[in-house]
Amino acid sequence: MQADSRFWKRYTKNKYLLLLLLPVLVWYVVFAYIPMYGIIISFKDFKPLLGITGSPWIGLRNFELLWDPYSGFVPAVKNTLIISFYHIVFGFPAPIVLALLFNELRAKLFMKVAQTISYLPHFFSWVVMAGLLSAVLSPSSGAVNEVLSWFGIDPIYFLGDKHWFRFTLVVSSIWKEIGWGTIIYLAALAGIDPDLYEAAVLDGASRWKMMLHITLPSLLPVVSIMFILRIGGIMDGGFDQIFNLYNPAVYAVADIIDTFVYRTGLTSFQYSFATTVGLFKNVIAFLLILLTNYAVKKAGQEGLV
Repeated sequence: MQADSRFWKRYTKNKYLLLLLLPVLVWYVVFAYIPMYGIIISFKDFKPLLGITGSPWIGLRNFELLWDPYSGFVPAVKNTLIISFYHIVFGFPAPIVLALLFNELRAKLFMKVAQTISYLPHFFSWVVMAGLLSAVLSPSSGAVNEVLSWFGIDPIYFLGDKHWFRFTLVVSSIWKEIGWGTIIYLAALAGIDPDLYEAAVLDGASRWKMMLHITLPSLLPVVSIMFILRIGGIMDGGFDQIFNLYNPAVYAVADIIDTFVYRTGLTSFQYSFATTVGLFKNVIAFLLILLTNYAVKKAGQEGLV
């Protein structure tokens, strides 16, 4: 009862601040929770003319079709996991490393200019970036292949060769988002107590030692949270990027769950099966978040909850 009394007293004291949450709560209810009603399509043979309630129930038949070798779902899952693995291994540490490098710069003007330049690609949509990459990576007139020709290297079809497409995806994603990703790490670095560095200087520690024993340990809580969220998105290979860059020549290595759902649902009109794929993806992502959060907390770091 005492805890309830403290809660309501605190609520009453901050009621006008809590009202600011109301638009956010309304948005989530309208656009995130109410649409969850459509999940039942996964268990029905959905017919648009009959509607959701009028369409016949078919039980778990759509879930059985997921594992049909001719459905195309299993290769899409494989591609999603491989591409997400590359993004985690190479893309996740990239903004951390860049933030550490920015933190070591002493020329403030140069640091601000460098940060601004690194942020800039984030503000371009993947539609724009796809046009830019198509021009720059063109095997006939692209700047990259032009430079490679100076060294006697044959033109590379970065967006049309199955062996190069995933490499292009990862590198272009890092280029676009690395600067924006540094913001949260730079904020964490700004919160480190300067007295720690001053004490380290008095003890004769080098910049490298201070980074290893002060900066990195101070970043670990933020890195842990970001890692949990990144693992939760492992079933998301990056729809916007791939949809704007891929083509039939690279479907074998580029078709992920989201592009598969797009083609199945909106192109082939298999609404029930597409919903089933999306539901499967989200359940696995939710379980991955819980598992990663548990593992991080067991390792002694802060989790989401």
